[in-house]
Amino acid sequence: MNRKINKVAVLGSGIMGSRIACHFANIGVEVLLLDIAPKQLSAAEEAKGMRLDQPAVRNSIVNNALNTAVKTSPSPIYNKKSLDKITTGNFEDDMSKISNYDWIIEVVVENLEIKKKVFEQVEQYRKPGTLITSNTSGIPISKMAEGRSEDFVKHFCGTHFFNPPRYLRLLEIIPTEKTDPSVVDFLMEFGDKFLGKTTVLCKDTPAFIANRVGVYSIMALLHLVEKMDLTVEEVDKYTGPALGRPKSATFRTTDVVGLDTMIKVAKGLYENCTEDKAHDLFKLPAYVSKMEENNWLGDKTKQGFYKKTKNAEGKTEILALDLKTLEYRPQQKIKSATLDLTKSIESVKDRMKVFAAGKDRAGELFRASFFGLFEYVSDRIPEISDELYRIDDAMRAGFGWDLGPFEVWDAVGVEEAIKGMEALGHQAAAWVKEMLSAGNTSFYKVENGIKKYYDIPSKSYLPLPGSDSFIILDNLRAKKTLYKNSGASIIDLGDGILNVEFHSKMNTIGGDTLTAINKAIDMAEKDYRGVVIGNDGANFSAGANVGMIFMMAVEQEWDELNMAIRMFQNTSMRIRYSSIPVVVAPHNLTLGGGCEFSLHADHVQLSAETYMGLVEFGVGVIPGGGGTKEFALRASDEFKEDQIVQNTLKERFLTIGMAKVSTSALEALDLGYLQKDKFSISMNRSRLIADAKAKAIELADAGYIKPVQRKDIMVLGKQGLGIVYAGANSMYSGNFISEHDKKISEKLGYVMCGGDLSSPTKVTEQYLLDLEREAFLSLCGERKTLERIQSIVVKGKPLRN
Repeated sequence: MNRKINKVAVLGSGIMGSRIACHFANIGVEVLLLDIAPKQLSAAEEAKGMRLDQPAVRNSIVNNALNTAVKTSPSPIYNKKSLDKITTGNFEDDMSKISNYDWIIEVVVENLEIKKKVFEQVEQYRKPGTLITSNTSGIPISKMAEGRSEDFVKHFCGTHFFNPPRYLRLLEIIPTEKTDPSVVDFLMEFGDKFLGKTTVLCKDTPAFIANRVGVYSIMALLHLVEKMDLTVEEVDKYTGPALGRPKSATFRTTDVVGLDTMIKVAKGLYENCTEDKAHDLFKLPAYVSKMEENNWLGDKTKQGFYKKTKNAEGKTEILALDLKTLEYRPQQKIKSATLDLTKSIESVKDRMKVFAAGKDRAGELFRASFFGLFEYVSDRIPEISDELYRIDDAMRAGFGWDLGPFEVWDAVGVEEAIKGMEALGHQAAAWVKEMLSAGNTSFYKVENGIKKYYDIPSKSYLPLPGSDSFIILDNLRAKKTLYKNSGASIIDLGDGILNVEFHSKMNTIGGDTLTAINKAIDMAEKDYRGVVIGNDGANFSAGANVGMIFMMAVEQEWDELNMAIRMFQNTSMRIRYSSIPVVVAPHNLTLGGGCEFSLHADHVQLSAETYMGLVEFGVGVIPGGGGTKEFALRASDEFKEDQIVQNTLKERFLTIGMAKVSTSALEALDLGYLQKDKFSISMNRSRLIADAKAKAIELADAGYIKPVQRKDIMVLGKQGLGIVYAGANSMYSGNFISEHDKKISEKLGYVMCGGDLSSPTKVTEQYLLDLEREAFLSLCGERKTLERIQSIVVKGKPLRN
């Protein structure tokens, strides 16, 4: 069956339902969001004299839920236009409309009987062949399907989104024995390609994969805290970014998600997994039970493991819970020799051996928690999954771990870890020891750029499914790196396409990065077909290396700084005006110079989650790598004779002057960082570099022709400057900006207007680049600019002076 999803009905508008609806709207799907109709008027509705039979009242529950979702931060929608795709209604008046929808997703309260009643209603109107799925975190899928028709059951399964659905990449697919395999295949592919998810096939077991393993890991840690006499701050310090986990680590994450959510899953596992060796770990420690009793559930109740309060001076202070006394106290500074040793190690994978060998409490906690986890996940095969990689996929995508349990085990060393496990009373499953006995020393290995996993039934290594659709640079680096320096590498992607990968801290851009880009273009013009600029880092790029700029400016090395800025500009221009196509593949933070490279690319293949912006204003300068020039050029192209051209210039000026950063790829288009015919979006970040490579090949095959530099850029001169200066002065007079902000604004306006030309004039790109560089250098000579840069370099915080 050639199945297409154009319209989705979401039944239930609570926290999950409304956000699932938003994410489908993000990808352009038409959404019908339904919920119950109220049984009585609210106080506000009574005051207005409204009636229960009015549509506004009957849809008040669903509309209020959607409005609440949209107002949350971070936002569940890519841009406001996405909301146009969502229609709301209620179960009583609008359920019949589901007959026209391709996929029906049930997201009502976690109660089996209520879900069954909803499915009874659905079956009255659902068209045969329509997909029907349930978003549940623990109710057995097979029980929900009881009593339903053969066609219903055939097209029914679980689809467990993780909250928030836009940002957490995991989508668990849980079929029953009667689910049509073609339905499962379709959902696995649709979730991957169109929803941008890591789709993980699960068995219909308690809590499926991610919550089963994740909640075990948290509960084991909660018990270890008591046993090892650890503080909240220690645990979060030891289990945070150094370990490849989110900055919120363990207890802060629990506060954000809600302690009640974790407790609910833990209690379910305690009740339903009586044969599990770790059964007793799912029982709540006394201090957690007391927190539940006190309603200290985290952010939703204003206190949990942490509590925000005001101190005697009126300043906000975040207190930590003392787990012994259950009283809040000021946070303590945590020092760790093990953590200090990991600071110089860039690769999370390489840090694992350091943690495993640690002699302090950080090392002790690592061994106690991970050696138990290794036993647990090896015992869960084949109960929750037949393949070990699915467990790793679920933990990375659902819990934000950089490495899954088996990947951590590999990093420590499988055999070495087993010795440590046994010393602590843990045993690896028999299949692990059989794997080692056969001479297989790891769960994963890379052969010819293909990552393979150990397949337990066949006792051999098989390629990870779908790996032919992904390009993972880590798998190619060993044999395909053609050039490398301290900031970047050139990797051969095959088929005549080279990739420039950044690998400096935060992927900042310095001379070494620029050298690599120019070298890659040189190589491609001679022997290859195109270049991709992309990487697998947490962020594409945080922009130029401001520390380098700061040192040159402080030392007043103006000639060297002038050369550095010129090289940056020339590299941006080289990206645009080479004889081969250059595709930039940004994701997550794409700031400053990273944004400027995107502005000059032949095509931008970007992740849906790309936060792009020219933010140089915050460090006291203007975009100096061609960004200011490019915005002047684009403003010129947008000028229309029947419009006030200054308004177009004003919009471009404010985008830079207010350092606007997009909250999604679509908003990057709205802000003018993208051009309609020169970008594509990869919903699944894992496909980004492969998609960029395909676009580079497409451009090359189409007979790519080197563009000609522009000499027809219309700038407004004094006509525009008057508006810029008047606006800046007005903002300064109203105390909206500082005197230094006013000076930066005037420099920015001067460049974008082409200087103080007496009338609108057509100029060249080089003319604007020279003005841009001159303005950038002059601002670097300002004390207040240096103070701003120093604040970023030393404190990591912006300064408005």
